[in-house]
Amino acid sequence: MLTTAPPRNLAPRTITAGHRISASVRGGSLADVARQAKVDPGELRAAVAAVGEWLRDESVEKPERAVVAAAVRATARTLAGDAPGGSVEVRVPPFVAVQCIEGPRHTRGTPPNVVETDARTWLLLATGLLAFDAALEAGVLTASGSRAGEVARWLPIAQI
Repeated sequence: MLTTAPPRNLAPRTITAGHRISASVRGGSLADVARQAKVDPGELRAAVAAVGEWLRDESVEKPERAVVAAAVRATARTLAGDAPGGSVEVRVPPFVAVQCIEGPRHTRGTPPNVVETDARTWLLLATGLLAFDAALEAGVLTASGSRAGEVARWLPIAQI
């Protein structure tokens, strides 16, 4: 006897950062979703503003994890939208990893071009409060691969 699967729900879903994703995206990978999810400019400004005082003054109490996570995700996903592609992976553990920069796309294993840092350093880079080269020299940012440095040309993402 032949049975059919129940119809799929094709209504848009909400992903963790609150972005609406259309049904056409759902079949793709998480990287596809992150790349195609547009960050609302107002949401980006609000997320960055919420951590602005902490970024300008390290002695200020660190914002709640959810607040830092929202700012990290919004800035990284904005980078992925501004510099679409899959040649470089930007990692800000434990909050986000996005692929960006046009060129050959990486799909399995360790990517050849990786930029990785902590949340505060990423937000300092994303807001222009810290230069990419200065972060490399200070050892708070790792950039491996011949194309990883191209991320610098897309920074800052938001001003505070």
